[in-house]
Amino acid sequence: HVQLVESGGGSVQVGGSLRLSCVASVDTIGRYCMGWFRQIPDKEREGIAGIESDGSTSYADSVKGRFTVSQDSAKNILYLQMNSLKPEDTAMYYCAAKYYRGGYCGLNLGPAAFDYWGQGTQVTVS
Repeated sequence: HVQLVESGGGSVQVGGSLRLSCVASVDTIGRYCMGWFRQIPDKEREGIAGIESDGSTSYADSVKGRFTVSQDSAKNILYLQMNSLKPEDTAMYYCAAKYYRGGYCGLNLGPAAFDYWGQGTQVTVS
């Protein structure tokens, strides 16, 4: 059973930085494409950063140039470095994983395609 546990959220001032972590209880994180999503109340969950099946990274336009996704394959940890935070970045942030079965695997599949989710970590920017 795959478990994802996020940490690193909190309250930060505008322009500040946070680093989110997601520990994945998997044998090899490289067998999954991984993503960070965020959601605010009454809005759909939005994919913002991901590591795709070919190892490339992808970002939503809203975070491009400010957020960086990376992973430590030895420790099975996914990170999201968030810089230059804005009030509109305030949301619950979720880590997600999709077992790679061939073909494209990444954020463009949408949240429903991801198999496993963490419990979320709140980020508040004010």
